[in-house]
Amino acid sequence: MMDDADASLRDFTGQQLTALLHSVGLQETTETSVRLLHDALGPAAARPVSESPVWPSDVSDDRTPVEFSTAFGDDDPAVRVLVETIADPPGRAGNLHTSLHVLGALTERFGLSLDRFHAVRDLFLPENPQGAFSLWFSLVFRRGALPAIKVYFNPDVRGVDQGPSLVQEGLRRLGFSAGHSTITAHALSRPGGLDRFSFFALDLDEGDHSRVKVYVSHEDADVAVVERAASAARGVDAERVPDFCLLTGGPGPFTGRPLISSYTFVDDDRDRPSGYSLYVPIRDYVADDAEARTRVLAVLQRCGIDPTGFENALNAVAGRPLTDGAGLIAHVSLRLGRPRPGVTTYLSSEAYGVTAPRPLRLAN
Repeated sequence: MMDDADASLRDFTGQQLTALLHSVGLQETTETSVRLLHDALGPAAARPVSESPVWPSDVSDDRTPVEFSTAFGDDDPAVRVLVETIADPPGRAGNLHTSLHVLGALTERFGLSLDRFHAVRDLFLPENPQGAFSLWFSLVFRRGALPAIKVYFNPDVRGVDQGPSLVQEGLRRLGFSAGHSTITAHALSRPGGLDRFSFFALDLDEGDHSRVKVYVSHEDADVAVVERAASAARGVDAERVPDFCLLTGGPGPFTGRPLISSYTFVDDDRDRPSGYSLYVPIRDYVADDAEARTRVLAVLQRCGIDPTGFENALNAVAGRPLTDGAGLIAHVSLRLGRPRPGVTTYLSSEAYGVTAPRPLRLAN
């Protein structure tokens, strides 16, 4: 963590983002990127990080409403920030109202495309939202490009029992109705609610690769479950999934935080998605972040990705020795198929606290 405990959440995370951008060679985007992060955080981010968080954000373990990630592959690295807007005073309805105000300002500033957003808004943004969140922002920064902005909806926003029907109707309205059947057959086939829809996301642009994404969480899964889930996407080598699952230290079952599948639909993906990602919550399957780092370096090597970018990003965000906690390296994802295959590493801000190291691994 940073030494200046009197810093506001806005300044604390802004300094981390600045260091992260510089670490991967995106320093020319710093001013625009940090301003965008500040705007997205909302008014409650003016409070000092020395105080307890005013809203229990699900973005990170310590309730910081920010998570950083860096995507590596054939292209230049991209830096992403997942953000929950926090109102003052905070609350489900207040956070949603403030988020929509932020979205309006960002639309004016960057010319966002909201056609898809408006097509599903009444499904996912009720007046009295339920669940952990209503609307999150993803801010993506790449060399030589304007920031890309994505929104996440919560399928449980009307209650857990409504999630499957909301996702089905959302895909239908956006032209991917047949894709829902494909996902259900491959990723939601186990009884007892072990597999469930966890996020519904949209890119807010009109580019050729503008995406609709659907996420499925797999409780108590093993390698076979996620390998079958990956086979739903066309053109994806699902046989790469078991090797990636070794990030957990074993083949499962994965009894800590669930592994998550995501499916990417672009305009011509009518019956099945063309992109698949597997998210491994590595923080639940290691003793500490030093062990997590070792496993990530091994995965990057197997994928033929230079580890320098990851090492630089980790050093930029880390404010403590890696052996002092478990959770700085939160997730690692394998991206297969369209539009940008590769590996993404997710780093926690830890503005409010650090999860203690674990004496035992949770992987089998």
